[in-house]
Amino acid sequence: MTSTSASGLARLNALEESSARAELHEACASTAWARHLLAARPFATPEDLYAASDAAMARLSAEDLAEAMAGHPPIGRPKPGDPASSREQAGMAGAGEDLKAEMLELNLAYQEKFGHVFLICATGRTGEQMRDAALERIGNSPEQEREIVRTELGKINRIRLNRLVAQDA
Repeated sequence: MTSTSASGLARLNALEESSARAELHEACASTAWARHLLAARPFATPEDLYAASDAAMARLSAEDLAEAMAGHPPIGRPKPGDPASSREQAGMAGAGEDLKAEMLELNLAYQEKFGHVFLICATGRTGEQMRDAALERIGNSPEQEREIVRTELGKINRIRLNRLVAQDA
C-alpha cells in the first residue's frame, strides 16, 4: 500500500458518516451499497474496502442495481461537467461520427429492451470494443444481463474506490 492510499483510506475511515456517504455515492449511486460500506468501516487496507464493495454488490437487489445504474450516463454521452464519466468513457471521445451514431442506436435499443442504460466498465476500452459488447449483450435475457451489469458495476466501483483512496488526505 502506498502512503497516498494509506492516507486516503485513513481519510475515508475518519470521515463523518454523511461526508463518507457523499464520497461513496460518487463511486456508486446505490444507497444499499454505500450503507454496507459505511457499516464495514474502518478498513485496514484498500483490499478490505474492495472486498466489502464486492460483497455489497453481490447482495444488491434488482431495485438496488437499478438505483446504481441510474447514476451512469449512456456510453458516448458522459455527464457534462463529470470528470469521472468523461475519463471512463475516453474510448468514445475519439470515435468517428458513424461509430457514435451506431452507439447511440444501440444504447436506445438496449434501453428499450432492458429498461436501463447499457452499462459496461468502459475504462481502457475502445469505442469499437464497447459497440461490440453492446451488440453481443443485446441478445441476452434480462436475467443474464442483470448479472453482467452487477459484474460491470463491481469493476467500475473498484476503479472509483481506488481513485478515492488514492486521494491524499
